[in-house]
Amino acid sequence: MAQGEVLGFEEYVRTRQEALLRSARRLVPDPVDAQDLLQTALARTYGRWDRIEDKSLADAYLRRVMINTRTEWWRARKLDEVPTEQLPDASIEDGTEQRADRALLMDILGVLAPKQRSVVVLRHWEQMSTEETAAALGMSAGTVKSTLHRALARLRQELENREAASRDARLAEERGRERCAA
Repeated sequence: MAQGEVLGFEEYVRTRQEALLRSARRLVPDPVDAQDLLQTALARTYGRWDRIEDKSLADAYLRRVMINTRTEWWRARKLDEVPTEQLPDASIEDGTEQRADRALLMDILGVLAPKQRSVVVLRHWEQMSTEETAAALGMSAGTVKSTLHRALARLRQELENREAASRDARLAEERGRERCAA
């Protein structure tokens, strides 16, 4: 790669680093994994930087590399995980409702398949149009729409299930207190 290309890549990373890290954080919930994902995507992109003719599309290219890398990691994960009935409580550092909502959303995004999660992230967090999302993911606009529809329905169902479980737990706790008082 020519010296000018190297400097161009370094400048690009310097100016876009924060936005790219936010995109990575939306693809993987763990901050350390997000940094690893971005670093891996940048390393992969560095070798092909001179082949990207339109540098204004570099963000889309890097997002695609991050999505592909995350999908590779997901497929390569060890399947010795043990499913549990209850999910661990999300830690909320500052206690604000906005952070709690964000933590819940990041948690329930985990129920989606990687393709669905990618569509939701690009359409709603990155605020890309249907056509931009389709181009970034290499699928048709119709597929993006149907995938988004199914993903949002799945997220709604998961949220309703969690709310019902929370209500049931509160009712059981109240009944337990009533028995103790009697």
